[in-house]
Amino acid sequence: MRYVLEGSVQRWGKQVRVNVQLVDAETDAHIWAERFDHDTSDLGALQSEITDRIAVALDAEVTSAEAARPSEHPDALEYILRARAALSKPSSPENYAQAIPLYERALELDPGSVAAKSWLATALVSRMFDAMADAPEADGARAEELAEQALAAAPRNPLAHFAKGMVLRAQGRDAEAIPEYEAVITFNPNWVYAITSLS
Repeated sequence: MRYVLEGSVQRWGKQVRVNVQLVDAETDAHIWAERFDHDTSDLGALQSEITDRIAVALDAEVTSAEAARPSEHPDALEYILRARAALSKPSSPENYAQAIPLYERALELDPGSVAAKSWLATALVSRMFDAMADAPEADGARAEELAEQALAAAPRNPLAHFAKGMVLRAQGRDAEAIPEYEAVITFNPNWVYAITSLS
C-alpha cells in the first residue's frame, strides 16, 4: 500500500472535529492534512461533505506526489499529467483534442503503461458520452482494446477496472460494468467517479 489515510474524530456537545492526514507509507512523510469542524445536526450531510472534500483533495495530492516520484519514463508521466489537467476543465471538443494526443504520446513513450492505456480509454469513452466524438465507433473500439490490455497487464489496478467499467457502460452493458466499479471502490474507497457511476 503506497498511501495511508489516517484520521480522528472528536465530539463535544453539538460540534464535531474531524482531522485527516495522508501519509506516504514508504517514507512516512505527511503529504496532506486537513481539519473539518461542523455541528452534528445532520450527520449524513456532514459525512457526504467530508468524503467529497477528501476525495477531491486526495486526487490532487496523490497526483502531485506521484508526479514528484522518479519514473522509468518521466516524459510519459508528464504527458499523462498534462492530459489530465486538460480534462479537469469543463468538457469541450478543444479539451479532448488537447488531451487525447497527449495520452497517445505517453503511450508511444511507454507502450506498457497501464496508466496511459487506462486514461486514454477513459478519455475516448468520455468523449463519446459527451457526444463530442467525430468517430464514436472507432473511439469505442480503441477504448475497449486499451482497457482489455490494461486489465490483462494489471488485474488489480483500480484505474484499469474503471476504464473497463466506462467501456462497458458505453456499450450499454451497465450490469456488467457494476462489478468493475465495485472493484475500483474495493481498491480505492474514495474514488468519487466510480461511486457516482454506481448511483
